[in-house]
Amino acid sequence: MRGPFFCARHYDALCPHLTGLDAGAMNTPLLAIDSVTKSFGAHQALRGVSFTVQEGELFGLLGPNGAGKTTLLSIVSCLMDATSGGANLLGRPLNASDRQVRRLIGLVPQELAIYNELTARENLRFFGELYAVKSPVLQQRVEATLDAIGLADRADERVGGFSGGMKRRLNFGVALIHQPRLLLLDEPTTGVDPQSRNHIFEEVRRLNRAGMTIIYTSHYMEEVEALCTRIGIIDHGQLIACDSLTGLLQRLSGMIRIRLAHPVTGLLERLARMQGVRLHERDGLELGIEAADVKPVLGQLMGLMAELGVDLTSLEIQEPNLERVFLHLTGRGLRD
Repeated sequence: MRGPFFCARHYDALCPHLTGLDAGAMNTPLLAIDSVTKSFGAHQALRGVSFTVQEGELFGLLGPNGAGKTTLLSIVSCLMDATSGGANLLGRPLNASDRQVRRLIGLVPQELAIYNELTARENLRFFGELYAVKSPVLQQRVEATLDAIGLADRADERVGGFSGGMKRRLNFGVALIHQPRLLLLDEPTTGVDPQSRNHIFEEVRRLNRAGMTIIYTSHYMEEVEALCTRIGIIDHGQLIACDSLTGLLQRLSGMIRIRLAHPVTGLLERLARMQGVRLHERDGLELGIEAADVKPVLGQLMGLMAELGVDLTSLEIQEPNLERVFLHLTGRGLRD
């Protein structure tokens, strides 16, 4: 059984050059983004984005193509500077020239950032050295990482011969080799097989349970819904929503759709008197009952159906989910 790859309580001992960043940070968020803008010529990619991420949080970041997610992650990972506003980690400003604060951050980019001509072990060692991880600590981390990403048995093979899923897992491992305090995952499961996708999920959950703070972006709503405790949605460079999953889902009502075998006298009147619902009638036989909380309404509905002897040909329950909320907030139009 593999042991924990990351443990927050060991972080300062492993990275003594960064311990000063923790001073006075107990009551502050790990990451604070304040009115960040970013312009590329006349195009404004980010328009005053502000939010915070707490220590140990698994934060989801969603947005359509071109919304500004990758630009924001590039600023947070110190790959580029904001045009105005700023971001800080444990109270320390993030900027592209600060190599020390960059060592607190790990990034898994959309595009693979590994070397095909090197082996998996060589890739991990190379990136560990870039982050100034010294032997014998580096060697221990390389072996632990290979085990954690499921590549221990392929460690000495050249990466060019790996499958897409294996490369994605190695890309994930490269971002972890220096044991970052904040991990940024930008579409980490794009194009991977179900087994690799599940393995990445397990590692994300395990790292988060061990104390690592994670920002997770994906176009797969079910991933964010399953993993993240709080979610921000960006569109046209602006943060348009930021809440817990429960809070976001409460923005939409659920729907119960029923199809009657034949009209029932008095049914519509009884449904209209039910508390907390809106009735939608299509043709007298197909009805929609909209409610903020579907479950108690469904119980009332079943009791009413039994009382009136209603014969149903179909019943469909549509509860709010993250995808419906996302489309409600950002629209259904195609994005390039």
